This record gives sequence, structure tokens and C-alpha cells, in this order.
Amino acid sequence: QVRLVESGGGLVQAGGSLRLSCAASGSTSSIDAMAWFRQAPGKEREFVAAITWNSDSTHYADFVKGRFTISRDNAKNTVHLQMNNLKVEDTATYVCSVLEGWPSVPAYWGQGTQVTVSS
Repeated sequence: QVRLVESGGGLVQAGGSLRLSCAASGSTSSIDAMAWFRQAPGKEREFVAAITWNSDSTHYADFVKGRFTISRDNAKNTVHLQMNNLKVEDTATYVCSVLEGWPSVPAYWGQGTQVTVSS
């Protein structure tokens, strides 16, 4: 079992920045990748970014390339998402996940952190 705790969400004006963090605890030895997803009210959950543990490879959805950066601190089992040039359409609940295998579907989910971008 893996527990994920996200932090860093909040309210920001369009064009601003936020930095999300996700800390994993518990049975962390099987982590192959960590990823961020987001879900806005009335919309399906969508993939945002991921980073693998073995090769340190990063993967991004097209709509965040050039604006968001995912990074990791493997010693602390923590992943960060630096979000710059935020847009109103980035408003969503951002959820951290653990993947046991790559590629694969997430095995564990955090509770999410709310990001609200105002105009």
C-alpha cells in the first residue's frame, strides 16, 4: 500500500505560477513512475505529466508542454509539478498517482489538490 499526499494548490491569477508536490509513503519500493492527472467539474480525468524512476524520463500532455515541468526527488519519494503561465482552463483538481510498471494504469491515487486560476 502506498499513501500519497499532495500539496501546493491554491488560487492564482492567469499568467501566474504554482508548484505542486506529492509525497509517497508506505510500500514505495515498487514505484516505477509517478504521474499527475487533473479533473475539472463535468469533464473526464486527463493525463498531465509523468516521470519514471528507472530512466528519469518525463512525459507531458500537449496542452502543458513549455509551461509545466515535472521533477522528482527519489530519495524522498517525492514528485513536483512546476506550473508556469497558468491559464483559466488549467483550473481543476490535480491528483498524484503511482504506477507499478511503465507504461501502466495508476495503482494508487492521492486525494487531490485544488488549483483555481482566475482571470
